[in-house]
Amino acid sequence: MSRTTPEIDVQQLADAADRGTVIDVREPAEYVAGHVPGALLVPMGQLSSQLGDLDRERPVYVVCASGNRSAAMTDLLVAAGYDAYSVAGGTSAWAQSGRQLATGLDAGPAASA
Repeated sequence: MSRTTPEIDVQQLADAADRGTVIDVREPAEYVAGHVPGALLVPMGQLSSQLGDLDRERPVYVVCASGNRSAAMTDLLVAAGYDAYSVAGGTSAWAQSGRQLATGLDAGPAASA
């Protein structure tokens, strides 16, 4: 992660998720196995082509498995003018904090893109 990548922890995500858009940049099989509830699936390789689908008026919280992919994708979003934050520790930290994971493709149309 670059030293300029904006980052939040899972508690900050839990507190702010309803005020922004949570995207999960992992691959579909990873997402289906367990993700932050309400997170939209936008695999890392597809994010640049789906930037126009994200609301520029809301913060974007980027989640992956551990924080590496989300940091890279947060840098991409910030460079494109989004108010974006990488979630430190990713889905692993979310689960380790005792929070529930959702399974399946349950996050709406973006989840099946």
